Amino acid sequence: MSAPTPPPRRRRLLAAGIAGALAASVCAFSPAAAVAADVPAPTAHYDMSHAGNALLDVSGNGRNATLTGFTDASFVDAGGDAVLRFKNDGYAALPQGLVTGADNDFTVEYTVATQTAANQFGWVIGNGVGAWNTTALGNHVFVNPRSGESAYSNQVLSGIRVKTGTSNGEVRLPAGGGLNPGFTTLTMVGSGSTLTLYRDGQVISTVSHAYSLSSIVPASGTLGYLGRSLYTGDALLKGDVTDVRFWDSSLTAEQVTASQPSAAEKSATTQALLRGDLLPIIKGANASLDAVRSNLTFPASSNGVALSWSSSDTSIVSNTGVVSRALTSDTTVTITATPASGAPITFSVTVVAASASADLDAISLASRTTENLPLITKGSVDGSAITWTSSDAALVTPTDPAYTAPAVGAADPYRGGGIVERPAYGSGDRTVTLTAHATLNGATLSRDYTVSVAEHARTAPDAGYASAYFKSDSDEKIYQAATSGNDFFTFAPVNGGNPVITSTADTKGLRDPYILRSHDGDKYYMVATDLCISCGTGWGPAQSAGSLKIEVWESTDMVNWTRTNGENTGITINQPEAGMTWAPEAYWDDALQSYVVFFASRKYSDASHTNTDNLYARMFSVTTRDFKTFTYPPATWQDTGYARIDSTVTKIGDYYYRFTKNEESGAAGTLEAGKDIFLERSSVLTAPTTSSNWSADPTKTWQLTDTHMTSLETGQSGEGPEIIKLNEGDPNNASGDGYVFLVDNYGAGGYRAFVTTGEQIASSSQADRLSQRSGWNVRPAGGLPASPRHGAFVSVPQSVLTAMKNWTTIAAVASTTTLEVTGREAAASVTAADGGDVAGTVTFAGGAWTTTVALVDGTATATVPAGVTSVTATYDGYRDGLVTTSASAAAPVGSFAVNATAAVRCVAGKGQVLVTIANASTVAAQVTVSTPYGTKSVALAAGATSSVAFATRLAAVPAGTATITATGPAGHSHNSTTAIPAGLCG
Repeated sequence: MSAPTPPPRRRRLLAAGIAGALAASVCAFSPAAAVAADVPAPTAHYDMSHAGNALLDVSGNGRNATLTGFTDASFVDAGGDAVLRFKNDGYAALPQGLVTGADNDFTVEYTVATQTAANQFGWVIGNGVGAWNTTALGNHVFVNPRSGESAYSNQVLSGIRVKTGTSNGEVRLPAGGGLNPGFTTLTMVGSGSTLTLYRDGQVISTVSHAYSLSSIVPASGTLGYLGRSLYTGDALLKGDVTDVRFWDSSLTAEQVTASQPSAAEKSATTQALLRGDLLPIIKGANASLDAVRSNLTFPASSNGVALSWSSSDTSIVSNTGVVSRALTSDTTVTITATPASGAPITFSVTVVAASASADLDAISLASRTTENLPLITKGSVDGSAITWTSSDAALVTPTDPAYTAPAVGAADPYRGGGIVERPAYGSGDRTVTLTAHATLNGATLSRDYTVSVAEHARTAPDAGYASAYFKSDSDEKIYQAATSGNDFFTFAPVNGGNPVITSTADTKGLRDPYILRSHDGDKYYMVATDLCISCGTGWGPAQSAGSLKIEVWESTDMVNWTRTNGENTGITINQPEAGMTWAPEAYWDDALQSYVVFFASRKYSDASHTNTDNLYARMFSVTTRDFKTFTYPPATWQDTGYARIDSTVTKIGDYYYRFTKNEESGAAGTLEAGKDIFLERSSVLTAPTTSSNWSADPTKTWQLTDTHMTSLETGQSGEGPEIIKLNEGDPNNASGDGYVFLVDNYGAGGYRAFVTTGEQIASSSQADRLSQRSGWNVRPAGGLPASPRHGAFVSVPQSVLTAMKNWTTIAAVASTTTLEVTGREAAASVTAADGGDVAGTVTFAGGAWTTTVALVDGTATATVPAGVTSVTATYDGYRDGLVTTSASAAAPVGSFAVNATAAVRCVAGKGQVLVTIANASTVAAQVTVSTPYGTKSVALAAGATSSVAFATRLAAVPAGTATITATGPAGHSHNSTTAIPAGLCG
């Protein structure tokens, strides 16, 4: 709350609010004022003026109410009349003195407009919030302006409750109808044992009771509330309130009529509020009505008031909001909204002349990309036809002039353009110039955009798994967990068990996080539902007026997440007609070379969300290449006439397999069980689904292959299915084709797992269903994150796994460099400890000589110049710093050879073995000769020859072998043998 806000001028103060105070001065002059003078002064009057957290009592009695949950933005000025907009986000606590328990006489006048039918209280006298039929629930009298209960559907519900003994003690007024269009004044009069309810001065219901206000009015503290029910499970009010007055007496029927705001005043407030509410709706996708380029939205009703629309020039803006883009100059037209009652409301609209330049101005391409580029083919501002050319078509493809849309599934919105071929890891980024050619109204403009295409990032084998999830309806933050190693069922929380992301934007709640690894494997995208049930949003409003955004982040280490749009807010991907945007997931589409994002939503007839038919949840999809820009509007992906939510997809072979939840409470056609998972397949990811059909052609739509998959095994309803392929080396993946399927048993502790194979999933059919095979068994609980709700599971390499466990950025992995020298050719091999890619350079060195060579597939080679006798190889690392440096041991260079021959000669009748050795090397050698008759060593200079003799004392010398070993400088070595011939002396 800010500093006190002065109340605006209020037109109805002159009609009734201060009539009692002015009676002495005006009754002699005006009969109408004399009637008003008959109305006693109220004990409190709240005209929705406020100061800080006080709802001001303008009666002069000083009985301000205390506001909770509201801000200055909750109060709007509707043409001079203040309105407090209750959005299920706040309430006012009433002070003592408004009504006493001295007798049963009281009156509450309450002027409200609401289209929300729910278990909500407009006002209540009494205190004690608690559950039904308990003493914790205080005695009270109340009015609900629009009930969601079947017996009072969309009608006013009111009553009195005084618990006696085992009886809850509630006495309700009979249903008497709903609110009038626009603002309605509901007046409840208590007189003795009778409660009477008036709607705009007319009695609509009455009831007798045997209770006393003395049993209801608290002795001290809060008297009651505006906008808050005493029932624990009820939502806060959702509606607009413009005036509330209390009397500690019973007004007569005439006084009720005289006191309330006039029909003209309520109509004026309704219209002023309508105008304010309509403005953001009719703008559609335009930033303002001063510069309109896209179609306007004309709702059929707003705040329960039916509307008709007209344009002063239908050739510029049609009566349905269609905007012409054929203008050559800016043109202003007048749009008129005519309510069912009240004066017309006009809006001045300036339609801006179409411009190809505006479409080119709106194009924003990343300066460096790791993904295919969204080279749009239709201008986002004025709808120019856009084609693209490329300075390097092998690096980034241009628009394909021969592109034709497929017969089944979504058309490529980029018509073959923007597909990137990233340079290999270690080769560096490359730059391309892309030229957009925008044609509009026969004129073409062109503009260049320079983009750096990122080299492929380092990859490594997957060595474990990561997870993201939220915990409960009261803990809507994103948490993460990771496995201890390459075993899927060893999850433990990371980040000390603390939330990883807490929302401070939009609804301030995050649910259903889903993590997708990028197509090239070097990035992770996370999307989540923008919904906060713990903030007081009821499940009804969550589906009828939920967020049209998804929350999106990206990360390379699963620790540090950044918004893809660079702002602390989600991205709007849904249409104004939608009721919510739930459980977004994404999958790579090979045909579109893009990501398909899909989510569940209701769809209303228009942006006003007033119709009540066909409101079952269905699945929609959009495509993206960067998780920043998305195609629009969403395409209907699954609509069978039955509610379905929570799809997840994997591709096995040529088919995509989709697990989805049947959201119906029971069977949905061929789907046998409600609140359970079913399986479908299709060769086209974006193929539409209009029925659940066992015999459907999977090349044209999605074919049902299993249903009622989990509840028979788990004994619980399930949602949020996830499917993940197991890593090679995971002990749960004995077949090498292993998958884990998970289902969120949302009412019983979170995820449970089934282990299966890709072949088992792919072979499921109506005659042989996966879920009816003997191997389809839920695993015992354990090994998964504790109490995870609707989350995601993804494979990660060791570097990411380590970063998550330590909750740090990715650290460099160790390397090993080995060196082999053959002659003068040196070959160095570098390997990383995690088995992943290695890029960069190796420096060879020997003596005063060095050379640096780039690695190719982990190997570098060099020719060592003459004169260098020893060399080492050092891995220098790479600019990404992901692998540490390392060095080899020294290795000798050049040939090193010692030649030897052996002979037998006779000396004094005895044989002597003579070994002649020649150093054929260019370096000195220390030579050792070993024979059966002894061992001798000799030093030989380069090129020198020498002989060593061994006496045998044998007259007959048998044939044998002499072994020659030699060493030289810088690690040179030699090993050989030579034959000793047989000899006979004497």
